[in-house]
Amino acid sequence: MFLREGPLVRKGIGHDAVVLLSPDDVAPLDVQGRDGRSPFFIVCDHAGRVIPRSLSALGLSEDELASHIAWDIGAAGVAQRLGAALGAHTVLQRYSRLVIDCNRPLDAADSIVPRSEKTRIPGNQNVGPGAAEERARAIFHPYHDEIRTALDQREAVGLPTVLVAMHSFTPVFMDAARPWHVGVLYNRDARVARPLLEALRGEGDLVVGENEPYAAGDLTDYSIVQHGERRGLPHVEIEIRQDLIADGRGQDAWAERLARVLPAAISALPTASTPPSR
Repeated sequence: MFLREGPLVRKGIGHDAVVLLSPDDVAPLDVQGRDGRSPFFIVCDHAGRVIPRSLSALGLSEDELASHIAWDIGAAGVAQRLGAALGAHTVLQRYSRLVIDCNRPLDAADSIVPRSEKTRIPGNQNVGPGAAEERARAIFHPYHDEIRTALDQREAVGLPTVLVAMHSFTPVFMDAARPWHVGVLYNRDARVARPLLEALRGEGDLVVGENEPYAAGDLTDYSIVQHGERRGLPHVEIEIRQDLIADGRGQDAWAERLARVLPAAISALPTASTPPSR
């Protein structure tokens, strides 16, 4: 049984919407510091947990949508504070990764997940190609087009760029505790990751993971691969444990820490003082 009220929606779940966003839905991304001259360019792929109205909360409860399955808790607060401290252009994705994961290739099996950890996602069962394409058109592409355009503009005016992807991770996943306070992720290019690992370990009060609790890769990451590696830009992905940044105080502390160690980590990079090249 289908109801047509604006977008085409399956009653109660809405996973077959053919027009995803209505005029009442928020824009898919938020940008701060657009004119920032800092070499740092910050992205936050899982900043928000908004679900388009046409998807009827994907059939999930508010508690489920507030949990780590829907977003990277605390990551947006750190990204915004860090961007302000560094004077950096910062781009944040507002919609939940359960709608579509903006840090996965579109052909990845977990681009639109039917299950996250132990939670079944009712609105993601049997999502057809047309509905998946609409999610990409409305959310994935505007976010990455914004990043791509901004990086093109920086290159055109000779502004050096170091890409920082900000994420967070749950302290316990599939009943396994994670000991790290922070993880530094990279794929093929460790120009920023290596000195950042050294700087964070030198803080003396942190358990620092190298490609932990996740390892970056072509199939599991999109932003640093597409916007970093393939452009030849120095880059790094940072994962902070969510219990450390669940409130403003923790977000302040981590933004202050990263604003101190990141400039030191890139100080020896030729690309920190010369324009990037492809």
